[in-house]
Amino acid sequence: MTRPLKLGMVGGGQGAFIGAVHRTAARLDGHYELVAGALSSTPDKALASGRALGLPEDRTYPSWEAMLDAELARPEGERIDAVSIVTPNHMHYPVARAFAAAGIHVICDKPLVHTSEQANDLLAVVRESGVVFAVTYNYTGYPLIRHARDMIRAGTLGEIRKVIVEYHQGWLATNLEAQDSKQADWRTDPARSGMAGAVGDIGSHAENLAATVTGLELEAICADLTTFVPGRRLDDDGSVLLRFAGGARGVLMCSQVEVGEENDLRLRVYGTQGGLSWSQENPNRMEYTPLDGPRQVLTRGQGYLSPAAQAATRIPSGHPEAFLEAFANVYTGAAEAILAGQEGRDPDPLVAIYPTLEDGARGVHFIEKTVESSHSDRKWTDARWSAPD
Repeated sequence: MTRPLKLGMVGGGQGAFIGAVHRTAARLDGHYELVAGALSSTPDKALASGRALGLPEDRTYPSWEAMLDAELARPEGERIDAVSIVTPNHMHYPVARAFAAAGIHVICDKPLVHTSEQANDLLAVVRESGVVFAVTYNYTGYPLIRHARDMIRAGTLGEIRKVIVEYHQGWLATNLEAQDSKQADWRTDPARSGMAGAVGDIGSHAENLAATVTGLELEAICADLTTFVPGRRLDDDGSVLLRFAGGARGVLMCSQVEVGEENDLRLRVYGTQGGLSWSQENPNRMEYTPLDGPRQVLTRGQGYLSPAAQAATRIPSGHPEAFLEAFANVYTGAAEAILAGQEGRDPDPLVAIYPTLEDGARGVHFIEKTVESSHSDRKWTDARWSAPD
């Protein structure tokens, strides 16, 4: 292994949930060293958070702008290689744009940005600068998800007919945002979260998971978004019918008001020759049902899995691998792409697997079209997306 990449972080300070997850994922495989941070939009809190993590005093910054300026002033070999952006959604675009334009690789939480105009601008900036840009749709990092993708690419399921993806949560079943909950407060605020609530927060994960595994291109949608909790300004429940290019059909469901549900992300895919079923709450097992054979239970860590699935596995079967390891696989994939560029070699295709800026831009388009469809009187809304020229 070459030297660890120098990582800076924006957001994720004291009181934040996802920042610690990103830091753990980044360091799990030894590819990153967190050396700098602007960990809060409040300068005092940003400095206190950096000190609590043991960051060097001269690399604990009161703002992301200060971090960018100071890091660029360092000699090229000493500045950060990449930045991890773990802020509320409204800050993704300005921070990602500034660092990418400066030639610093970006790892950004999802959903990518608020609008397709912002996403398209980021695509142009990244094409110009040539940086690696990863979006942390972390559920794509599970080994069995990578195996499912490879099975479908190999034609094991035949022609895909039906895709069902569901994300069930219950934590926002009450008006938690009025009870001093930081996570609920910003996620239900249109100014910080964006135009959508549940469909933006977890529906975007569902869209990405289905697209990553099946490779199908969405053609049209029919969406019904609802806000059940009185006073809430964004949707907290959504149901979407999906039509894919080539004739496959699908259903996407996402809800954050289903009392008793925790983090129940499920994917089922059915083709002419078989079907697959996987659940994030039991991620080390996947059911495969061939057309003319018995139901099979595939488990993580086995030699019969695809090379990409095996490359994403760290420990033998029977020892559970889950959320943090899947998250780490995304970070490791981005690290392999960055290191390959620095070393003048081709990245290892079994390792350099991560959701790209294009995946993030398509996700923003999906959110916009879902909101549009829900407000429309038309039965079907065109949802096709292609990267701008």
